[in-house]
Amino acid sequence: MKDETCVHFLQWALPQMRMQWPGFRRVYGQVCKRLTKRVKELQLDNIEQYQDYLTTHKEEWITLNRLCQVTVSRFYRDKMLFAFLASEVLPALAIHAIQQNKDTIKVWCIGSASGEEPYTVNLAWHFQCQQQFPELNLAIVTTDANVKLLDRMEQACYAYATVKNLPTAWRDEAFIIKGELYCLKPAYRGDIVRLQQDVREAVPGDCFDLILCRNLVCTYYDDALQMETMLRIQQQLRPGGALVLGIHEQLPAGITGFEAWSEKVRVFRKGETGA
Repeated sequence: MKDETCVHFLQWALPQMRMQWPGFRRVYGQVCKRLTKRVKELQLDNIEQYQDYLTTHKEEWITLNRLCQVTVSRFYRDKMLFAFLASEVLPALAIHAIQQNKDTIKVWCIGSASGEEPYTVNLAWHFQCQQQFPELNLAIVTTDANVKLLDRMEQACYAYATVKNLPTAWRDEAFIIKGELYCLKPAYRGDIVRLQQDVREAVPGDCFDLILCRNLVCTYYDDALQMETMLRIQQQLRPGGALVLGIHEQLPAGITGFEAWSEKVRVFRKGETGA
């Protein structure tokens, strides 16, 4: 399938799924490879026939939506962010928890893929914060619409390219090498709950101190869906809690009740009287 043909198809299909083409501009190759495979599975000749197929087989849109779920992740993605979380955000949340007589900091990672992000948060807590706050636990809920990715997270084994950005001391201590894979030791996997859940449709039934929503809602969804989804996310964040977006993302216009904790790494603090 030629790139321009696939791009033309995505520009037609994405808005009908409440997604936007600009978010896919850098990663459409991953989606196009999946589309090529799907066209062959259906024994169609080309993407134009697939477009016609969608008009007569409405259930295929569910499959197309799944094919458009972009999975690009690695440990310690955006080093400055995780350094800021470990040095500023997590300690501040820990102090707040202690003042509130709580024993747990609750974290929600949205679109957690194969676990790279939540495991990085847990490693940052373990290596940089836990000794300072031994009375506190870190509990993480991870959600992703793709159950296969959640299964990979449970296995917790990764190629070197996925873990190479981690501080060397963390990687050497927390992983064992099995063949060509780096497998996270059980002792470093933390208190993590995995949920198959699409943030467009559902949220966990809890209130969180820290929510990471990076490179998903504010990148791939259209403006209206961004607003709807982010309002639901905001309701799950406790007053004073932290929301983390992707480095190149902005809060949807019209979302209020946040102040910048760090504009540079896109961390926002919910106001004590926020929505």
